[in-house]
Amino acid sequence: MSGRSGTVPGRGGKVRAARLTDLSALGELSRLAQAEDTGARSLGLPLAGPPIGVFTLFRLPLGAFRPNDLLYVHELDGHVGGLLRVERDSARDEWTIVELDAVGVADAGDIRYRMVQSCLRDGAKRGAARFHVACADVDGNVELFMQAGFMRYGDELVCFRPSSLPFPEPFTEDAAGALGIRPVGATDAVALFRLYNAVTPAPVARLEMNRIADWERHGSGSLMPRSSLTPILRFADVDSFAQEAPEGSADPTQIQGFVQVGVAKEDQPHYLRILVRPGIDATPLIRFGLGVIGTRAEKRDHGHDHGVICPIRTYESPVEHRLEEEGFTNVATVTLLMKETLVRVAEPALVPAVR
Repeated sequence: MSGRSGTVPGRGGKVRAARLTDLSALGELSRLAQAEDTGARSLGLPLAGPPIGVFTLFRLPLGAFRPNDLLYVHELDGHVGGLLRVERDSARDEWTIVELDAVGVADAGDIRYRMVQSCLRDGAKRGAARFHVACADVDGNVELFMQAGFMRYGDELVCFRPSSLPFPEPFTEDAAGALGIRPVGATDAVALFRLYNAVTPAPVARLEMNRIADWERHGSGSLMPRSSLTPILRFADVDSFAQEAPEGSADPTQIQGFVQVGVAKEDQPHYLRILVRPGIDATPLIRFGLGVIGTRAEKRDHGHDHGVICPIRTYESPVEHRLEEEGFTNVATVTLLMKETLVRVAEPALVPAVR
């Protein structure tokens, strides 16, 4: 929770780092920002109540912070009226804004903008290379971040499968082997990197700059590729599986598909992430992933079952149709934005000689 104070003095209050004494006020602020008709503004899509229960897409209970979280608050006359929470990825020098709340009909937009600016200044001092945020395109969210220098580069569909639907039977080892599905290993980094670039449009791939080294981090439990949900969810178990090309393919080392599963720790949905090459049917990987989640959730028996959530980029179509066939419904569309602090320099290249 500790961080340098990004103080912005003035008659409109100040932005500063949060303190332990702010926890009670921040909890109430976070609750108000997710409630309806309160004059509050937040990043998220309040999905409290059915179908996902008390979990909301862009919020966790304030006791669930990781050690590298940063919190900024806006204070006016001793009253906390704004909250900004950041997740930091030290391996990639990236900051992700995962909560941005403000209460007040007249000045909520100004409070949120000032907190974002303070976060950007602090991040630049600490060497942050990129800032990420995902938000609903409502209440001026997208416009606020674009005014702060963020670039809108994509949209994600958030698909949800309710807990009332039974999980499919887990695949046997022979059935998975017949489909070429196996656990991801350390030697798969290059093949996964190529799969990602085959699925992702070149402009998006250039912005996200996922490297082979990032795919090698799978062994440490890191979530790749990133999605709007990966900085927010907390998992007890995370595993990744690859689907190899069938025998006789032109490139037998090629990976045709990838599925990542995350079993929730507590009051959250489980997580499913799918990548498949164009023209490959995603259905076997979806069913396999659901079978793995069902088996592991049953073994943990933690008493919390809030369904399965799966983010899909809009350019990854028709994966969302295969998800619909397995009981998922689209519950939200999320806008992805990013701001770089690095300066891109064109590589030297040969050019035609001119007389």
